[in-house]
Amino acid sequence: MRKKIAVLPGDGIGPEVTSSALKVLNIIGERFGHEFTYEEGLIGGVAIDQTGNPLPEETVELCKKSDAILLGAVGGPKWDQLPGHQRPEKGLLGLRKALQLFANLRPVTTFSSLTEASTLKSEVIEGVDLMIVRELTGGIYFGEPRERIEKNGEEHAIDTLTYSKSEIERIVRKGFELAQVRNKKVTSVDKANVLESSRLWREVAEEVAKDFPEVSLEHMLVDNCAMQLIRAPKAFDVIVTENMFGDILSDEASMLTGSLGMLPSASLSATCCGLYEPIHGSAPDIAGKGLANPLATISSLSMMLKYEFGLEQEAEVLNEAVNQVLSNGARTADLAKDASHALSTDEMTERVIAALSVTSYT
Repeated sequence: MRKKIAVLPGDGIGPEVTSSALKVLNIIGERFGHEFTYEEGLIGGVAIDQTGNPLPEETVELCKKSDAILLGAVGGPKWDQLPGHQRPEKGLLGLRKALQLFANLRPVTTFSSLTEASTLKSEVIEGVDLMIVRELTGGIYFGEPRERIEKNGEEHAIDTLTYSKSEIERIVRKGFELAQVRNKKVTSVDKANVLESSRLWREVAEEVAKDFPEVSLEHMLVDNCAMQLIRAPKAFDVIVTENMFGDILSDEASMLTGSLGMLPSASLSATCCGLYEPIHGSAPDIAGKGLANPLATISSLSMMLKYEFGLEQEAEVLNEAVNQVLSNGARTADLAKDASHALSTDEMTERVIAALSVTSYT
């Protein structure tokens, strides 16, 4: 198999973790007889610095001509004073919109070897295996009008939350499709006691559920979901929700694993290739110090192999290599109890590569 991957390193630790991931992907290619080629593009703060635009048109075109996209991270305090429409995050939002990356999949799986890294009791988090399905191209992050106005002599800020029935239907359906091959339970998260958009969301979820009689559906208010993720995370299978709720809940859920540095994600498109990225930010305070945990980005490759290329065996081998490394006690600074024993970004990457050389497959 030959595949072209658009690589968008971005800002902060983005270049470090994407570089690590590509080293690992090269080993997968060698072992299974695949050829992966890469072309870099600009996005975020680095794109602003070089072009004045957080999402150059060349980057969009590169992504459209590629078979998959690997993203590092965007943003940082260096660009915090820029107007909202010129901020690095606008590059990522713009890319999601341009490629119609409507479904963000964020798996949350706890590793038995990392239970001590979580602040929760081991009996609460052991065996957690859930998927958060976040709508990615609608909601308050994209609604219009979005502005500041003067009213009655005072400054006001306006953000608009809007969803169409079709936008809700396609993301909820994706959630049911995933649940169908998992544990057959969907938790639809909304705020239907307050928001009209959530009441429509709930109605659409009920309609979609009729097409999946073997999958159970429960509705849950977002504030209750935030509590239950900490109280009883094993009760969840697939959580499907709107953009902002999914953004917040998935970051909360990351702490079940002990670190944001552990969670991968996939953003699937209606018309183009998918985008794969860690859910952590650019962490500019540790950029260039070799402290970043590359495992979320490496695990995002596993999702790319499975969901984009249909290479389930390769994805499983990569997952097993990561699990083996963690079981053997390898830890980066975000996971290590003793900082003096923490591995650097490159050292952790080499551990994964070494594990790949001995991980068996049939």
